[in-house]
Amino acid sequence: MAAKPVPSDKIRNVAVVGHSPTGKTTLISAILFDAKDVNRLGKVDKGNAVTDFDDEAVERKITIGTAVAHARHRDCKLNLVDTPGYSIFTTEAVQGIRVSEAALMVVSAVAGPEVQTEKLWKISAEMGKPVLVAVNSMDRERASASRTLQQLQKKFGREVVPLQLPIGEEHAFAGVVDLVRSKAYRFAADESGTPTDIEIPPELKGEAEAARTALIEMVAEQDEALLEKFFADGALSDEDLMVGLKKAVAGRRIFPLFYSAAGRNQAVQPLVDALVELVPNPLAVALVARNVAGEEVTVTPKPDDTPIAYVFKTFSDPYAGRITLMRVYSGAFASDGTYHNRQRDIGERFGAVNWMQGKELLPVEKLVTGDIGAVAKLKETRTGDTLTSKDGAVVVPPVPIPEAAISFAISAKAKGDEDKVAQGLAKLQDEDPTLHIGRDPQTKEQIVAGAGQLHVEIAVARLRKRYKVDVTLHPPKVPYRETITKGVEITARHKKQTGGHGQFAEAKIRMEPRPRGSGYEFVDKIFGGSIPNNYRPSIDKGIQDAAERGALAGNPVVDFSVTLLDGKFHQVDSSDMAFRTCGRKAFREAVPHAGPTILEPVMQVQIAAPDEFLGDIMGDLNSRRGRVQGMEPGDGQTVVKAQVPLAEMLTYSQTLRSITGGRGDFHMEYSHYDEVPRQVQEKIIQAFAGVAEEEEE
Repeated sequence: MAAKPVPSDKIRNVAVVGHSPTGKTTLISAILFDAKDVNRLGKVDKGNAVTDFDDEAVERKITIGTAVAHARHRDCKLNLVDTPGYSIFTTEAVQGIRVSEAALMVVSAVAGPEVQTEKLWKISAEMGKPVLVAVNSMDRERASASRTLQQLQKKFGREVVPLQLPIGEEHAFAGVVDLVRSKAYRFAADESGTPTDIEIPPELKGEAEAARTALIEMVAEQDEALLEKFFADGALSDEDLMVGLKKAVAGRRIFPLFYSAAGRNQAVQPLVDALVELVPNPLAVALVARNVAGEEVTVTPKPDDTPIAYVFKTFSDPYAGRITLMRVYSGAFASDGTYHNRQRDIGERFGAVNWMQGKELLPVEKLVTGDIGAVAKLKETRTGDTLTSKDGAVVVPPVPIPEAAISFAISAKAKGDEDKVAQGLAKLQDEDPTLHIGRDPQTKEQIVAGAGQLHVEIAVARLRKRYKVDVTLHPPKVPYRETITKGVEITARHKKQTGGHGQFAEAKIRMEPRPRGSGYEFVDKIFGGSIPNNYRPSIDKGIQDAAERGALAGNPVVDFSVTLLDGKFHQVDSSDMAFRTCGRKAFREAVPHAGPTILEPVMQVQIAAPDEFLGDIMGDLNSRRGRVQGMEPGDGQTVVKAQVPLAEMLTYSQTLRSITGGRGDFHMEYSHYDEVPRQVQEKIIQAFAGVAEEEEE
């Protein structure tokens, strides 16, 4: 029987984000268990966490894709969007933040804020989303509430304000003091999650009073009316404090902080109370979208208006097929309805609409405004699409798909499996648009590219498990090019006598280098009829044929011009084929005298890493023939900008992870082609010669 929908104003959508591993998935499991929406406390280590159900996630004990679960608490439905913490899966986290009204930033009480914490904090700010902070793992050795708070305030400002004080730390962590209500709660370490109301411990009373006063002052500062009350009365009532706090959180003027130990299910319930009380309901937040003309429009969420939903995730289930996760921004979506995919301009027939509990589909009568749910077996809809009615004229801007950071050439181990590899990769790309699939037009290799080596390895593992095909990964060939460095004039003749008509063509050409990136140019400067007009294009084609095969190491020759100066023809023996052959011969004879050289793609690279690793990073860049162009120091982290040859960046992802312990990140994009140093050119030419010999044998 389908469940009854929850009113829109009783829905809370929260993206649970943070660095890995801070306990995000474990925290969600504890919330679901405490709300009695599941009957056991799921654990990542045991492989039974509700939102880590993908085979690869279970095996590797990390979250690798966005998943959704929901908990019922105080007549509200709390949609929890579990997101990955590894930087290579940042786009998944961005999708989660996009469809939520707030981000719950989970921070380790041991490690404090890390690289991904800062990145996701910045993304939340760009999207204008409120952030609540959960300092988790308070029961771990070396956990420190005060140190973590200081680090957070140093990085993100004094607006990070604790709403709780911890009772104990490390193994002695036992509960929290609620600064808003001046209450304290103790939790047993038996994972039951049941709170016991207690008096504020005497040793914490002074600290609690000071922290509550600081909280009240901070809230009062954000609202003129409250500030007047504060000055008049010297305090705020609990009701005024909560009203002011809610407004300040929604306006990103205060970032409330809480403490928990999700692994022992301690202090989780007070956090859930805060999520219900402080996170804005979906009706309170307008959607910025675009109309069919591409103009920005603001959509006010209305339960009875045109249905609008954004698809933020698709994945395959072995039993249900493709599952489409969607966030409803307006109107409602009912089972067995027909809706329109605005981007693809096609209709989609829905089956049952569902709530998600990890991988479990729970049928619901309809998905209302503000809710997050799923529908199975949509044929054409993909991640980033907008679903609406036939006359709906609004598109929700999709989350941009980043460029790949690392590429591999991929080939089937067994002959005849090439089609299975291509089909499997296409299906994986449907699920994960950040996985880039293609074929290099120059090297002819099948390329799979992703945000990091682990990303690509997971794709390969899925190919093997789902589609029963084994593949080999190896670094892709670098798309070198060749060019010339000086001008030369030559006369080439092609003459061949056979039975009947022979072949004759002669052409005088001048070959000259052109500016980098300007390509090839053919200039006809023949005056008169030394070569008839109809044969001259054949010379051009012959030169292009030869240029495509290369002059030194089999790479296309670029950035040169050929000027046709003169030539000869024969009334009987000349033909298009003869002049095309002459063009190839002219190119091959001219290039050795024109200073041929090899060009390589150079990438613009940005590396962000903690300052302590800067020396090692700079040394490594120098060893990769990198040219550092500048550095942007930040708060404990520096961004290094450099230009590095692509050939030297093929293994950089692994190296940077090794240098920084996973705390570094980098982005690269194509910049330009530049000349390869002579000693490196010799190695490229030798390698090409070796391959050519093997092919001949």
